[in-house]
Amino acid sequence: MTTANKTASAPSGYVTPLVVHEGFAYVSGQLPRKDGQIAYHGKVGADVDLDSAREAARLCAQACLNVLNRELTEGRRLQRILKITGFVASGPDFTAHGRVIDAASEVFIENLGQAGQHARSAIGVAQLPHGACVEIEVVAAVTGP
Repeated sequence: MTTANKTASAPSGYVTPLVVHEGFAYVSGQLPRKDGQIAYHGKVGADVDLDSAREAARLCAQACLNVLNRELTEGRRLQRILKITGFVASGPDFTAHGRVIDAASEVFIENLGQAGQHARSAIGVAQLPHGACVEIEVVAAVTGP
């Protein structure tokens, strides 16, 4: 059975923050928001320094956990994080994408212990929605009906 929980998410519009299908939970990409606003804009290595980008990645990871905690319903429970994909809007000479996404990995491990260990991709991109510098998406294993 597939479950898609749809909610309006300003300013991105109508999105599905989480889809659960056959024991897998797919979390839509989360941006670094504070109080509903993008907290870190620009390109890492040009407009955004490494420490700020890492904080942005932490915010994204926490947002992913919040989606899982809020949206898992019908007796389902998070078993473990399987994979995260991190997108880093970066300047032309920036190559430390992995160091940025390390901060997101740390959030999952700090919050979930062994269940937070995961496979990962860190990808440099030209632009992200709303000018954000980082976006994180998650695939997780869930138990329950």
